[in-house]
Amino acid sequence: MKRTRGRPRLFDEAEVVEAAGRVFWRKGFSATSLDDLAAAMDMNRPSIYGAFGDKEALYRRALSQFASRMEAAMQQTLFAKSDVRNALTAFLQQALSVYTSGAQPQGCLVMSTAVSAAVVHPDVQSDLLGVIQAIDRGMRARLEQAIADGQLPSHFDAPGRATVAQSLLHSLSLRARAGESKANLRRLIRSGVEAVLS
Repeated sequence: MKRTRGRPRLFDEAEVVEAAGRVFWRKGFSATSLDDLAAAMDMNRPSIYGAFGDKEALYRRALSQFASRMEAAMQQTLFAKSDVRNALTAFLQQALSVYTSGAQPQGCLVMSTAVSAAVVHPDVQSDLLGVIQAIDRGMRARLEQAIADGQLPSHFDAPGRATVAQSLLHSLSLRARAGESKANLRRLIRSGVEAVLS
């Protein structure tokens, strides 16, 4: 007897993960309930469990989706402009536009939520470190490209300055979530880029 296939899923996986991510972003991992997720995703609890596993697994999917978009934004800005100052500024400005979007600025999904969850969830800690290391690599590669292009001196400390550049990203996220004005954050970008490249 021929086996019939199970019913196809009646939802767009990327869309429901994004909807879950918005809830985690607003409330944090611990404060987000399955009822919150079910309402945002328009799915019942058994369907969520069946499709994604437990809350932590779904949260990690949301982090991964956000990190992938951050990586794409890095490629589109940091590596799209020939001048390193313009490239770094464009990347940070694009990040700021994400961090301050919506009625209530929420900062970065990863930095605003994973830092506290990482303390008690080792897999989330590993995800967080992976995101940090990926951004470091991207920043370092862009600075090394600028050295090769003659825009920065050969003795320029690309690894060290890459971590400083990423600290700017974290500060923008924290300050945006705290409600600091966009004007102040844009000034931070300008002065921060100068400090990284000086």
